[in-house]
Order: sequence, then structure tokens, then C-alpha cells
Amino acid sequence: MIKQHCIKFFTGRNSEYLAKEIARYYGCPLGKSYVTDFSDGEFQPCLDESVRGATVFIIQSTFPPSDNLFELLLMIDAAHRASAYKVVAVIPYFGWARQDRKDKPRVSIGAKMVANLLSAAGVDRVMTMDLHADQIQGFFDVPVDHLYASSIFVPYIKSLNLDNIAIAAPDMGGAKRANAYSRFLNASLIICHKTRERANQVGELTAIGDVEGKNVIIMDDMVDTAGTLTAAANMMMSKGAKSVRAFATHPVLSGPAYDRIAESSITELVVTDTIPLKKGVNTEKIRVLTVAELFADVINKVYNFESISEKFII
Repeated sequence: MIKQHCIKFFTGRNSEYLAKEIARYYGCPLGKSYVTDFSDGEFQPCLDESVRGATVFIIQSTFPPSDNLFELLLMIDAAHRASAYKVVAVIPYFGWARQDRKDKPRVSIGAKMVANLLSAAGVDRVMTMDLHADQIQGFFDVPVDHLYASSIFVPYIKSLNLDNIAIAAPDMGGAKRANAYSRFLNASLIICHKTRERANQVGELTAIGDVEGKNVIIMDDMVDTAGTLTAAANMMMSKGAKSVRAFATHPVLSGPAYDRIAESSITELVVTDTIPLKKGVNTEKIRVLTVAELFADVINKVYNFESISEKFII
């Protein structure tokens, strides 16, 4: 029999690599589960041990394909139907977050729809990291623990012992994040202004701020095709930057991203393991820092009703 309100960890298939590390740091074994695949592409997750009366943490990033999101929804539903006390969705990378508003007529607000789906599945709490837009927390009617990679990135930046640092935002949307880092690190601020010809394609790019002689650090929440990132790095090197490094929490890295990074002026791209890197591609310039210990610590504090505010250093 399970002790009432004990803790259980489960994971979807494509986030197992991270869930194992989170469970290891927490000191709790990963729960047993399996997925039955049908020939038409349908699948059915099954929690292969009792969760009655337990607080269940289901760890799954919702990066493409959409199966990852649907698998998470089915696992939440399965846990509730198996009489779990509480079900917490741990979503290190929250997909569809870029669709946080109607930026043109007749489009969906995908982030709100995903929030509705999670609520409909029966989630009691959501834990995630570096949302593309902070206001997505307001799409939920359940508590949301929104973590930031700053507690991981800042110590690494300090370990580089760089002088004459400048923090850069790759676009106007990232100005708030870059400004927070620049103030905390007592560094100058650079903002890149871009125009887009269409989605995932950058038009003109200019820099606002002093670039010459600076060790530039570009901060962003994610890197997708790396078009903006590499264009910004190349532009700043041409303007006399001493070096350009980039930090992005979520390595979506789709399309030509890996080749662009390898061929760019970027010295190093630092990311976290919220999304796994692809195998068989050039990752020489990419350094991965784990978020497992951070999530394990926050899960422990949430489970024991303790404050997590000390984790927000910026």
C-alpha cells in the first residue's frame, strides 16, 4: 500500500532523459509506466504502479511533435482516474508559448488553448521554465511555478571571468530579460532591432548600444532556426565586438539551426536540457547545462509547502 500523499514521479517518453536526472537529484525513483502504440498512430500511456492518494509529478516538455503534449494530457488524465491526490505537470519547455496573443486576424491563441487542455485533463499545478511571455501564467486557473534559467546561467557567466561585458537582446521583445541581466551583472546593454520578412526569416538588423571592444552575451528564452541569433552575432562582430556568446534556455534548434551556429561568429551557445539536442549533428559550439537539480529542489519545496523565492536571483 502507498502512504497517503507520498510523492511519485512519472515521465513521457521523450523527456525520460531529464526526468531520470530530476528523480535522481530528488532521491526518488522514477515511476513505472509504458505506452501502447496502435498501428494507426494512436497511443495509450499507462501508469504501471499504484498512485492512489499520491502527489504525482508528471515530467514532460511539450516540444514538437504534438504527440508530446497529448501524451502529457493522457498521463494527467490517467493519474486522476487512478485516484491520485494531486497531479502536477512539470513542463520544462512549454510549447506553443509563442502563440500568446492574436498578432493578426483569424489566428488562434495556442498558449491559452494548451492551458485549457491541461486544465480539462485535470492538472492541479503547473511547473515550467522561461515562458516566452510571462503573461501565459495568467492563462491558468491553477498555481503556476515559473522558474528562470538565470540561477543556472549567472554562475556560468561569472565563471568565464570576462571583462568589458555587454548583455544583448536579440530583438525588442527580449529587452526586459537582457536589461535584468545587465543590471544584475553591472554590464552595459545592447538591443538589436530587426524586421522580419516572414516567420523564421530575418530582414534588416541593427544594434542599439556600444558594441566595439565588448565581450557580448546575447540572452534569449529560446533559439529556433538560429537565424536572428547568428545574424546578430555576425553583425556585432563586424562592428568590433571582442567576442559573442549566446545563452538560450530552450534549444528548439530546428531546420538549418545547427549549421548556422557552426558557421557563425558565435564563440559558444549555452543552453539547458529542457529539450534534447539532435544526434549526429555538429554541436561543437553548444554547451548544455542541466536544469534537473533546480527542478528537483523546487519540487521538494513545493511538495513541502516551502517558499521558492530564493531561486529567483534576477
